[in-house]
Amino acid sequence: MKGDIILVEKHHRRAAGAIVPAIIDKVKTKPARYIISVAGESGSGKSETAQAIADELAKLGFRSVILGQDDYFVLPPRSNDARRRNDPEWLGPHVEVNLDLMDGNLRDAVGGAQELIKPLVDYDNDCVGEERIGLEGVAVVIAEGTYTSLLRHADTRVFIARSRRDTLEHRLKRNRGGEARDPFVEQVLTREHMIIAGHRHLADFVITKDYDVRETN
Repeated sequence: MKGDIILVEKHHRRAAGAIVPAIIDKVKTKPARYIISVAGESGSGKSETAQAIADELAKLGFRSVILGQDDYFVLPPRSNDARRRNDPEWLGPHVEVNLDLMDGNLRDAVGGAQELIKPLVDYDNDCVGEERIGLEGVAVVIAEGTYTSLLRHADTRVFIARSRRDTLEHRLKRNRGGEARDPFVEQVLTREHMIIAGHRHLADFVITKDYDVRETN
């Protein structure tokens, strides 16, 4: 998402340093591009962890690109927030987010496409544009976002098990759109928690609230 600021910290790198060595043989031997999803609640560190994984892969000579679920929302941020406030049913992966389009981009990447055309959300201007992502030389695509555990084309699924209470400090630092401490946003996060609670069981790796990594398979 245009305008997003990502700060990768030691705990993100520590988690990535545990995950990448565990999957690198699969990355090397897969004849097509390898897909990793990184899911979790708002403020859990999905974007930062995805970037840390990309950095670890780069150290081993594997180039990657990151697709953020925020770019695949049907409505841009402020418009989406307004719709949520006026429509109680406007929440969740099959309403707010075009996961089929994200999955389609991943399918094309696996199929050998040398370029993706994807949405690009401009947070400051509250609009959705378009961008082209070159894939020449790219071995891994990392899809990060709340609901990315549901993506069909992921080879490895990572889930960050941090609740809205665990993520409060991070959300206060970010305070994107003044959302921190907003009672309505807290209601939304509570509902999101209920929606993705079961997604943890889809994961190959679970990152705990203390950013320890547990392999599940």
